[in-house]
Amino acid sequence: MHELVEGLFVEHFGNPMLDRLEDQAVFEVSNGRGPARLAFTTDSYVVTPLFFSGGDIGRLAVNGTINDIAMSGAEPLYLSAGFILEEGFAIADLKRIVESMRVAADDAGVQIVTGDTKVVEKGTADKLFINTAGIGVIHDALSFSASNARAGDKVIVSGNIGDHGTTIMVARGELELETDIESDTAPLHTLVKDMIDEAQRLGSADAIRSLRDPTRGGVATTLNEIASSSDVCIEIHEDTLPVREEVQGACEILGLDPLYVANEGKLIAIVAAGVADAVVARMRENKYGKDSVVIGEVRADPAGIVCMRTAFGGTRIVDMLTGEQLPRIC
Repeated sequence: MHELVEGLFVEHFGNPMLDRLEDQAVFEVSNGRGPARLAFTTDSYVVTPLFFSGGDIGRLAVNGTINDIAMSGAEPLYLSAGFILEEGFAIADLKRIVESMRVAADDAGVQIVTGDTKVVEKGTADKLFINTAGIGVIHDALSFSASNARAGDKVIVSGNIGDHGTTIMVARGELELETDIESDTAPLHTLVKDMIDEAQRLGSADAIRSLRDPTRGGVATTLNEIASSSDVCIEIHEDTLPVREEVQGACEILGLDPLYVANEGKLIAIVAAGVADAVVARMRENKYGKDSVVIGEVRADPAGIVCMRTAFGGTRIVDMLTGEQLPRIC
């Protein structure tokens, strides 16, 4: 996917905003009273099954779009929703999904203000796909980017990793496990606001270098993108990684690594070392960040890679995911 994006889409669509390869585009518009900074994103959801423990495709679509906006430091405002329906899809299921989207939007304080619906012949789609777009406003002079990481910075994750991907595996019947694990799908904009407020309180508005939500490809792929963009080494510590026992067990059964399993309600932050502990403490006061923890630090060399200090004291390279372990996870 990384090669496809950079080798095809960026080559043909390339421009200064797209070339940054962030989760969203950030740009300025003038409203006659001065410039306003906006963040804009789009995403598509093809998860199977449509319903799973802790959520469904509709809730996933709303929260995922909100999070892509929030990773720029923006306040999400408005969403669009496009539905591609397979002929014969049950109206009762569609109503259930649409209601779930309404509740998720209401809970997050955003509105779904426009959309589109298409029906395709039976067999040419798999039940339902949803495309979304979102727009938000950036109130402060913030500039988060995967290219901002600096040697000495700390790496923070906002909670247990791999919950969503494991939930989908269980829902598909790939694992015969009796577990109460649920997808972690959640809107993270209030958590981001708390982090920004704490950094500003400390007089370090630029202390938050980068924010990313580690969805497809998981924590490992996201960290590799940051390391590559910033030309730094990111070292993480195995004994600090927050992984539920059920997730670890499921991954061991299937030969997967939790570092590559998708998350839908977690963020990774690269933060200046001097404020990292205070930012983590503030994150833990938010229900979506109560398990936040520092998992590593940024080093100057060897540039462009992610490595992990193992529990046994050794070091191993954590490569970018070369194939999709779990297709149609979001």
